[in-house]
Amino acid sequence: MTTRPASPPPAPAGQPGPSPAPAAPRALGGQLAMLAFDIGAPVALYYILRSAGLSSFTALLVSAVPPGLAAAGKLAIKRHVDTVALVVLATIFVSVCLSAAVHSPRFLLARDGLITALWGGWFLATLAAARPAAYTFARPLMEGRRALGMVSWEFLWRAEPGFRRIWQAATVIWAAGLLADAIVRVVMSYTLPVDVVPGLGGALWPVTFVVIQVITNIYYHRAGLYRMLREPGQPG
Repeated sequence: MTTRPASPPPAPAGQPGPSPAPAAPRALGGQLAMLAFDIGAPVALYYILRSAGLSSFTALLVSAVPPGLAAAGKLAIKRHVDTVALVVLATIFVSVCLSAAVHSPRFLLARDGLITALWGGWFLATLAAARPAAYTFARPLMEGRRALGMVSWEFLWRAEPGFRRIWQAATVIWAAGLLADAIVRVVMSYTLPVDVVPGLGGALWPVTFVVIQVITNIYYHRAGLYRMLREPGQPG
């Protein structure tokens, strides 16, 4: 006959009790593969169509199909409305329709800047939500990794004002980076040769991501995030 394990003793006053086991950290492989497709497929398709003799305008219209299909697929397979996918799909649809009306390849090129600006605005808007965007995105990737500590992020969010400030500040950093990226994309779209912009725009995504990641990780170290995760209750 099996015996039930004894319940853990109550935590001392002022100390966190046993937290529910955090969800397994989300694997990065699938996320990166989807991101690579969303970025690389439109760029590759554009240059293939251009080499086949299609005009830059037609090639840009057709190359908008892969990210549109990806966004539509997310909406179809999820049981709830994916706001981000819905915004991306709506932005692609509106930009394609307007570009077809004015026959402007440069407006199509500027579409990525518009989408990035919407992301930046959304990051800022989440500062008024229950959890800011940086926390929402980072938690599935970081919580539960032994190297970062096994403490519950929900406990830290409720108990540590410094923990909340870190994620609010990180959300502002990401918003600023995305808005700066959007400005660069729009400027490129209207000043550089049309055939140069898709390749440069695709290359700009990893540059923006790496720069923001470096800045936020420097901030995390200075603000004491990793110390909080390993030693809850200790000052940052």
